[in-house]
Amino acid sequence: MEVLTFVLCIVASYFLGAIPFGLIIVRIGTGKDVRGVGSGRTGGTNAMRAAGVFAGFLTALFDILKGAATYFLVNFFSPGNAWLQVFCGIAAIIGHNYSIFLAHKDEKGKLRLTGGAGGATCLGGAIAIWPPIWAFILPLGLLVYVIIGFASVTTMSIALIATGVFIYRAAMGYASWIYVAYGVLSELLLIWALRPNIKRLIDGTERSVGIRSYIQRKKAGKRPDFYNGDDLE
Repeated sequence: MEVLTFVLCIVASYFLGAIPFGLIIVRIGTGKDVRGVGSGRTGGTNAMRAAGVFAGFLTALFDILKGAATYFLVNFFSPGNAWLQVFCGIAAIIGHNYSIFLAHKDEKGKLRLTGGAGGATCLGGAIAIWPPIWAFILPLGLLVYVIIGFASVTTMSIALIATGVFIYRAAMGYASWIYVAYGVLSELLLIWALRPNIKRLIDGTERSVGIRSYIQRKKAGKRPDFYNGDDLE
């Protein structure tokens, strides 16, 4: 019975994470399919590119809430179960990145599941584990976004910061070491989802944002653009 409860909670978390809020919000606001814009992802940055700042904000907010809502699932099924909280948070990220609701066949006839890159949902899952963590991730993530200047790096930094916070809390005896697994596993998921961006980072062709973008575009005589990134999703 306990195994069944565990599985049901994880499956429910996947379906929760799979709700493509970016697609829904952009469709309602503009009639566009966000998958045909920019990176083709359904996260906040691409929704902003497709339908404006407010649409991007709403998408990011709802994507965060998908991860945060796993707290209530775990509290309902198995209160205080640290491993279940970890796996439910991971399932929500997987659902966001590979949504069953966005299943389609590619040009070779193979079934593909698409979605976002998982950054916002990763933040939500971390909040589900320890709510105050947003006060660390948001400002530090913003610094990475503005100073380092790559949205994909910012996305990956979310899980990295969460891992650091969970390590500190475990080392100080405030929480279980189990929660560190959430940070590590979610980081691996974000890295996997952002493989194309990582390749562009290595090649030096990744689109810049923040101060880096401002300086580059000003030198080129173009309008400065602080949010013209690709994958904070």
